[in-house]
Amino acid sequence: MASVMSDLTVSKHFVQAALGGAERLGFDTREMLREAGISPDLLRIEMARVSSDQFSHLMQVLWNRMGDEFMGLGPRRARTGTFATMCALVIDCPNLESVYRQAFQFSRLFEPMVSMELEIGEDKARLVARMEGEINDPSFFLRESILVIWHRLGSWLIGQPIELEKAEFDYPRPPHGDEYRHIFHCPLAFESDRIALTFDKRFLSAPVIRDKPEMRQFLKTSPADLLSRPDESNTFTGRIRALIGRDFSKPLPDFEWIAAELHTSPQTLRRRLKQENTSFQEIKDLLRRDMAIYYLSRQDLPINDIAAKVGFTEPSTFHRAFKKWTGVTPGAYREGERGNLPD
Repeated sequence: MASVMSDLTVSKHFVQAALGGAERLGFDTREMLREAGISPDLLRIEMARVSSDQFSHLMQVLWNRMGDEFMGLGPRRARTGTFATMCALVIDCPNLESVYRQAFQFSRLFEPMVSMELEIGEDKARLVARMEGEINDPSFFLRESILVIWHRLGSWLIGQPIELEKAEFDYPRPPHGDEYRHIFHCPLAFESDRIALTFDKRFLSAPVIRDKPEMRQFLKTSPADLLSRPDESNTFTGRIRALIGRDFSKPLPDFEWIAAELHTSPQTLRRRLKQENTSFQEIKDLLRRDMAIYYLSRQDLPINDIAAKVGFTEPSTFHRAFKKWTGVTPGAYREGERGNLPD
């Protein structure tokens, strides 16, 4: 159970954005949602969220049903298996620089090209999006996905997160811009002249530590899992989540204790969390929210018991907090998950 609960939830925005191309092309998206275990009713709740399992499943349903890894959002189809073929090519690369160069060479075989190109400066490296042709991506989902997949694939191959120093976007901050804080964990720049990720050049010499059997295992759920399940074990956010644990019925550790456990001062930890676009309070709140959503999907648990499990002594306080997180009461949320929302 712990593994399910350690997963973050995914905003309804990304569910609808992922389905945008399928909807435009006339696919039955309600059927796709049901196949992924998501009640279409849930999406009527303004601030609804789904589990990373459900989101991962939805991505796989989309790719397989549409036969297009660009999900109808790109300038052309990317036939199912394109990503896996690229991975088979880069697994033999000696280091990260070689991975990104090979991946770019592979992507530019297709026309129009949709790729990320590595640019190396004196001490910084940058992955810059190269997109040719007309894209149908009004919610920016294709552009976000390509950045996330190239970043997280590289991190997985070298066995450590590539710490981003900046993420740039050549469009205005979108309405769901707040979600970017938790996707990229670095300073964000909108209305830039490019779409790019900047990181320290030292990562490029990191050796590829994965082998072919690991890659075969990885591809069973990728790139869907790369989008829905970031590996945050090396971020301060992820390490704090692990230290807090899942039992909110007991008093939570305080910030000073957590800083000591992470061998840092409270001041430094506050600064590092600010760099990761979050705070200690927000980490606790989001953990509580995600645990509450997880427990509500287990229909046998009374709502008052869930309130206690996520650390609220008063059910009324839990109701207020949950409404702030999702816009509806825990009861209405559960009805949405069951598909029983009244019209």
